[in-house]
Amino acid sequence: MAAATAVALAEAGRRVLLLSLDQAHSLSDVLDRPVGRSEESRVGPGLHAREIDTQALLEERYRGLVALLALGGVHDHGAQFADLAPEELTGLPGVEEALGLNEVVRLAEQARWDVIVVDCPPTADALRTLAIPGSVSGYVERVWPQHRRIAAATSTDARLAFVVAMLDRVLDATAAVGDLLQDRDRTSVRVVTCAERVALAETRRVLSALALAGLRVDAIVVNKTLPQMDSGDMPEELASWCDTRRTAERKILAELTATTGEVTVLSADHLANEPIGWDALGGVARTVYTDVADPSEVLGADCAPVRVALESGSGDVESVYAMRMHLPLVDPGTLTLGRVEDDLLVGADGRRRRVRLASVLRRCVVRDADFDGSDLVVRFVPDPAVWPR
Repeated sequence: MAAATAVALAEAGRRVLLLSLDQAHSLSDVLDRPVGRSEESRVGPGLHAREIDTQALLEERYRGLVALLALGGVHDHGAQFADLAPEELTGLPGVEEALGLNEVVRLAEQARWDVIVVDCPPTADALRTLAIPGSVSGYVERVWPQHRRIAAATSTDARLAFVVAMLDRVLDATAAVGDLLQDRDRTSVRVVTCAERVALAETRRVLSALALAGLRVDAIVVNKTLPQMDSGDMPEELASWCDTRRTAERKILAELTATTGEVTVLSADHLANEPIGWDALGGVARTVYTDVADPSEVLGADCAPVRVALESGSGDVESVYAMRMHLPLVDPGTLTLGRVEDDLLVGADGRRRRVRLASVLRRCVVRDADFDGSDLVVRFVPDPAVWPR
């Protein structure tokens, strides 16, 4: 579906870059044209593509890091960093995914394309990849806070200062990724699913996880729906099967549309032949985006992921502040809340997000929480011990 969307945009005259973050790359197969891994390949008028080779990125960054560390001399803490091979780092969780996302940001900053379409890996891997920026910055800040890193950087230990500088570069890179993902004017997610009961349940969990992460989902594409066919010439058994299947799919589509609210639901027919090549992909896109003038435009309405407002009072110690998080489709029974210093820990459907509180809420304590439609509402009251008088 990512390739079909990219072809449609290119046919509309846009400059398009199609990227793959899925380690089981298939862009060259579906486009039926060679696609580069280390640089972008032109695959058609207005369309370039690349299957990002995160292993190669890891080796490149690693060799540069080893060369810089060599300038700092040896140490007495076990094996030298240079004794490790790049392949030994591939098992570290999130390393390759972080490099892939960072490469997307680098290419986006070049402003050579009007639209960048990213083909993400399957559900679990995609959610884990998209969660990396927040996880990295959050863990580093808790383990080695910025004020301690500043103290280490200004110490007399040059090697320690070098480590701080390298770590800050990593944090800057992950922050850039997070900023791009959270920019709802530039980035949106389109979820591809199918019209089956189990897939519908998974789609709900995916939408819940994306909402919790603060990412904007603008459309759901239901792939491989059974097209309308004349059953008059079909054998009775086959006609009955088709009618049953279409009825079940229509029910699921209706349920999905009703429960997703502001998210646009699109569908693609199940084709007799697998869509491979430019023309076939363009045909798929024309059926999916029949009523969409520009597939690159963000579809559907939007709602800010976190809103803070004064609910009652005049800003004094008796006031009540409400923090609203837009969490559609979350199972209330899975919701967990916690407070760690200036952060609110929100968990739902087996996932957790650490949300930095607005400055006014950092001097408050949590009073209660409940659901209001698709919003989680957490109410805060001022802490008299720290509230300004």
